[in-house]
Amino acid sequence: MKKIALVVLIGTFHQFCFAQGIFDKIKKAAKLDSNKNILKTVKDAYDGGAAGLSNDDIVSGLKDALRVATDTTTKTLNIAGGYFKNEAIKILMPAEALKAEKTLRSMGVGSLVDKAILSMNSAAEDAAGQVGPIFINAIKQITITDGINILRGGNTAATNYLKQSTTSILAERMRPVIQASLKKVNAEEYWGAVFSKYNMFSQQKVETDLTTYVTSKALEGMFYNISLQEQNIRKDPGAQVTDILKKVFGDKK
Repeated sequence: MKKIALVVLIGTFHQFCFAQGIFDKIKKAAKLDSNKNILKTVKDAYDGGAAGLSNDDIVSGLKDALRVATDTTTKTLNIAGGYFKNEAIKILMPAEALKAEKTLRSMGVGSLVDKAILSMNSAAEDAAGQVGPIFINAIKQITITDGINILRGGNTAATNYLKQSTTSILAERMRPVIQASLKKVNAEEYWGAVFSKYNMFSQQKVETDLTTYVTSKALEGMFYNISLQEQNIRKDPGAQVTDILKKVFGDKK
């Protein structure tokens, strides 16, 4: 299994490393009895050496970056207006309901639609405060192999790792929270009122699964915000708020 993983690693970095004359370094690393030093070998090969950075430093830095990004995101979203006042992630009516929204606004009952939209965002804001432990558990599982891909991936590689690792369980955990939140903020009442009124005048009825829709949009907005935090940490020294973040990301060329 280790040999297979190392062959894949070598293939992935070949195009990037060959022109710089460092492919031999990667192949030598692949011949080691353990792959524990490969992450540092790859980083040193690209950066021309990273004095004082151990494998533990690098993985710890990546974990800290995700911890900071997720913590900042959940705290930002878990407040009144966290979703609703953020135009980039504000939850609007689903596509199949846009005609209903337009019709109802033209009928002078736009306030009812506004209440439905506000209640969906309020439910997402409420649920955002429940996902911290899921992110923490996923971050703890990051390995050296994961670290290679994250460190040398794109500006949102860590977010993508987290998304792949947590989306299923987040959706499972958030759905009942969203459902309870929707009830708490009377979303189902507003939603029902909106579409019962619309369905009275339309032959094409709207039957959107409100809980599933809000859960999906809440996750989409959450990962979008985490990706912004990650990009800041990678590029902006001011966002590298811990010593390990400065050490790992501050020396990148």
